Amino acid sequence: MPDSFPALVVKKDDDSFSVGVEGLTMDALPLGEVVIRVEYSSVNYKDGLACTPNGRIVRSYPFVPGIDLAGTVANSTDSRFREGDKVLVTGYELGVNHFGGFSQYARVPADWVVAVPDGLTVRETMVFGTAGFTAALSLYHLETAGVRADQGPVLVTGATGGVGSVAVALFSSRGYEVVASTGKESEIGYLRELGAKDVKPRSETSAESKRVLEKEVWAGAVDPVGGSTLSYILRTTRYNGAVAVSGLTGGSDLATTVFPFILRGVKLLGVDSVFCPMDIRKDVWQKLATEWKPAENTLQRMVNREVGLDGIASAYPQVLKGEMRGRVLVRL
Repeated sequence: MPDSFPALVVKKDDDSFSVGVEGLTMDALPLGEVVIRVEYSSVNYKDGLACTPNGRIVRSYPFVPGIDLAGTVANSTDSRFREGDKVLVTGYELGVNHFGGFSQYARVPADWVVAVPDGLTVRETMVFGTAGFTAALSLYHLETAGVRADQGPVLVTGATGGVGSVAVALFSSRGYEVVASTGKESEIGYLRELGAKDVKPRSETSAESKRVLEKEVWAGAVDPVGGSTLSYILRTTRYNGAVAVSGLTGGSDLATTVFPFILRGVKLLGVDSVFCPMDIRKDVWQKLATEWKPAENTLQRMVNREVGLDGIASAYPQVLKGEMRGRVLVRL
């Protein structure tokens, strides 16, 4: 392993804040049983927060962001992993309270590490990343709750973002009639390429109403938006339908009543990708490598661009503003 290697380092004190590429040594990395030569990471909302002075996500400085990483094991003191193994890490404290994936090398606890399953390349795991894993968990929870492709349309909100883009592709590849919601009229073609049968404007799927229930439309929904959008979804979900919620880009407040739940049996499913149990985590990644894997050209369409460490600064402001289409990969 090299004496030093590049990483994106965030620094903050009482008088200054900086984000830049610097050289690190192995001694600078936090404790863990597995050292990984990182090949790919990706840019997510939390990464944007970590790169801003008031993001309130980083607990101590200096810090290396990056809540995703995938690469090759360089060294391991845990018998579950050997040098040369292809592995990935998402969630847990990575990129939040533990140096993350915006670094050519990372050292992490072995309990966080997932072997890259046959059927996925290291790069493809980061096309999914935390956002895609969250979308896949939404599919997992909805199908566990009984939602099936023949029961009616599934709504995906925030559809041009990371979670939304992957959700459109995953559900359509599973045979669902996917209706995508976006505030970006210019991206309708992109969403149809991913498999959306119809696209609705954000103004329609976030409209407020005094009615506690409206016409039954959705068999299920994937919602990384929250706020008034989630209120609309709950009013319009079909009898015995389910909603998987994973985000709050539209706000954390929720105006609803008990009526969707007690009159229609609607199920509201919380999706947490950070501390997802390892048995479910491995199962979902295995499905993404096999029966849930979208076509290769669909995977590539979800990639907005690839950047190096020095290109992250141009990407995270767009992610924070909700202006990014699809995924930004970081190539180490």
